[in-house]
Amino acid sequence: MRRVVVKVGSAVLTQNDAIALERMKNLVDFLAELRKNNEVILVSSGAVAAGYTALKLDRGILQNKQALASIGQPILMNKYAKKFAQHNILTAQVLVTAANFNDDDECRRIKDTVDTLLSNGVIPIINENDATTTKELVVGDNDQLSAYVAKHTDSNLLIILSDIDAYYDKDPRKFTDAKILRTVNSIDENELQKEATPNCAFATGGILTKLKAANYLLVHGIDMVLTSGYDLSDIKSLMLQNRHIGGTIFTKK
Repeated sequence: MRRVVVKVGSAVLTQNDAIALERMKNLVDFLAELRKNNEVILVSSGAVAAGYTALKLDRGILQNKQALASIGQPILMNKYAKKFAQHNILTAQVLVTAANFNDDDECRRIKDTVDTLLSNGVIPIINENDATTTKELVVGDNDQLSAYVAKHTDSNLLIILSDIDAYYDKDPRKFTDAKILRTVNSIDENELQKEATPNCAFATGGILTKLKAANYLLVHGIDMVLTSGYDLSDIKSLMLQNRHIGGTIFTKK
C-alpha cells in the first residue's frame, strides 16, 4: 500500500486568528477518503495559532510563541480527534524536532512508532515540538519537516496543502500572465536562494521552503505535490481519481 504524508500549513488552518474549522473538516474528510487505499501520515502546523485563540500573547517574542505552542497543541489535537472520530478513525500525536532526523537511532524509533500506529489503523499527526525547539519558530517551517518525515518513514509521496496552489514560472501576485508548472523534474539553484515570503501571520515559509522540501525529496527519489489547501478539488482529482487538473507534481519520473 502506498504511504502518503500530507502536510497542511498554518495559512490553511487559520483564519482571523482562529482555527478554520470548516477547512479542517474538509481536510479530515479528504484524509478519511484517502486512507481507504493509502497509509496516511498528517504533518500539521497550527499549534501556535490554536494557542493564540486561548491566550493573546505577542507572537513576536520567541518565549511567547513557545508558550502559545504548548497551549495550542492539545487544543489542535482535540479538534482533530473529534473530527476524525466522526469517521471512526483514531489519531495519535507525534512530536519531533528537526534534530531527531540527524540521529539514525532516533529516526528508526520515529519510523517504528509510525509503522506501529499505521499498522493498527491509527493516523499519526506529526508536528514540530515548538514548546522546546527554537530553530523551527525562528527560521524554520513544517514544509521541510514534512519532507524529512516522508523520507525517514519510507513514504512514497508528500502532499503539501497550502495557500500557494502551485509552482508558477513567475510570481502570480505580481504577473497576471504567470503560468503553472504542472510537472517539475528539477529546481534551479537560484530559486532555492531567494528570500522566504510567507503570506500568513502564523506562517514561516512561503514558496521557498516548499521548493527546498521538493528539492530534498527529488534527491531521494520521492515525489511531492504542491496544491491548494483552501479548495481541495485538485488534490481530490489527483489522489482519488488519478486526474491531474491543478497543482504541481515534483518528480524525477
